[in-house]
Amino acid sequence: LGLRVQGSGFRVYSTMAPIDLFIGPLIQCAEAASLGMPFEVWKTRMGRHRTEGTAEAFKNIYRGGGVKAFWAGTGPKMLESGSKGMILMYAKEGINESLLNAGIGPTLAGIVAGAGGGIAQVSVMGPTTYLVTGAVIAPGVPMMTRVRETYVRGGVAGFYPGGTAIAFRQATNWASRQGFTEFVRGRFKVAFHDGDVDAKLTRGQEVGAGIVGGTMACWNHPFEVARIEAQSRGNAGQPVGSMVSVMHDVVRADGVGGLFRGIAPRVFLGIWQTLFMVTGAKLLKDELRKRELVT
Repeated sequence: LGLRVQGSGFRVYSTMAPIDLFIGPLIQCAEAASLGMPFEVWKTRMGRHRTEGTAEAFKNIYRGGGVKAFWAGTGPKMLESGSKGMILMYAKEGINESLLNAGIGPTLAGIVAGAGGGIAQVSVMGPTTYLVTGAVIAPGVPMMTRVRETYVRGGVAGFYPGGTAIAFRQATNWASRQGFTEFVRGRFKVAFHDGDVDAKLTRGQEVGAGIVGGTMACWNHPFEVARIEAQSRGNAGQPVGSMVSVMHDVVRADGVGGLFRGIAPRVFLGIWQTLFMVTGAKLLKDELRKRELVT
């Protein structure tokens, strides 16, 4: 595990820290189990039922199953969160540290590291997001029934409709969330700390940077709408088509605005995930370093 005994305690050390394999699942599952799932369900419904307004979609979810309807698909979501959180943290933080040590600036390092971590997540996210999407659009179907029907219909590949859209979404998601947050952190150092690049932001400033970064990162919402539409078709046993053809179908049916349906809950989700996986991860690792538990 890379432990070094120091007095009566220990320290964890590694360029790609093994502790990220534990931090990642912990904070990603906490993000999803709290407000992450309701935002995910709300966003997914709007991405599929694109004629519904923001408030209307929220009310329809509640009417369909009460408060618990906002946590539909929690089982596969926890599996997804644990696995993708582990992969994201290990890859993103490792790449970021390597680039910073090589003299790359924080913003560019954040963009590259975020993209790398996001792409690494796709292997586990295809099947789990597919099952969560199915649980939202057809909540009456038992999870194992959905798994069996999907496998009979298309084998393992049947769990990966919209895989290209997921890859584009995840790469741009974390490149933007990490990169924009680092950019805002730099601007905060100029605004609040006289441009001192080594200045330590307050926790409030770190949270503010995460909120702005998470909001700005939602520019890629069309990839998310394409992913939802593709996985909804896959759940229904319909032909999916390519990411471009799915986007074309959405625009033809709902106009360009259809590619941005669900943007409000997506912004809330983007902020929430950024506060956990970018800001929260940094604050947690800073605290562990202060206690000399990691290097």
